[in-house]
Amino acid sequence: MPVSATPSDLLPLAELPPVTLILGGARSGKSRYAEALIRAAAAEAVYLATAQMLDAEMEERVRHHRAQREAASGLLWRTVEEPLALVRCLARETRAGRPVLVDCLTLWLSNLIHDGRDAVAEGEALADCLPTLAGPVVFVANEVGLGIVPDNALARYFRDEAGRLNQKLAARADRVVFVAAGLPLILKDGN
Repeated sequence: MPVSATPSDLLPLAELPPVTLILGGARSGKSRYAEALIRAAAAEAVYLATAQMLDAEMEERVRHHRAQREAASGLLWRTVEEPLALVRCLARETRAGRPVLVDCLTLWLSNLIHDGRDAVAEGEALADCLPTLAGPVVFVANEVGLGIVPDNALARYFRDEAGRLNQKLAARADRVVFVAAGLPLILKDGN
């Protein structure tokens, strides 16, 4: 049964479980929540960014997010940019005591589709690698299926695959949190 969390419960665990999935809509506060979880648990972390800076607006978004992370606390973030080879990057970057924040799975899925890759197979490979990772991972993903049905086949395919990917990872995650209006709702805590 889902448990509603208040703002004072924002950091319910000082120790991160092996796999955490943070879901929410655009500007819901999911990334801020994920970063706060990591700040409470570690002195250093890897920020695994999946965004591709394809235009000036995206470059400004990335610059803004980096500045926010650096100003937030004394946590040492090392940023790794990887738009496609997420499984290989996670295998290389995870280690005990140093969490990895993947922000975000939805952009990663978009990159895969845009690159003509098999998104289903890549999602399976990601889910399959989770038990082999050497340290905790916090994934951030958009919950895109809460709105209207898209009017074109590509957008419907993307929405469907994003939902399937989220379900796959939620099934394997130790903790799943939905964030709306900056407030976390714990959907799963333990297997």
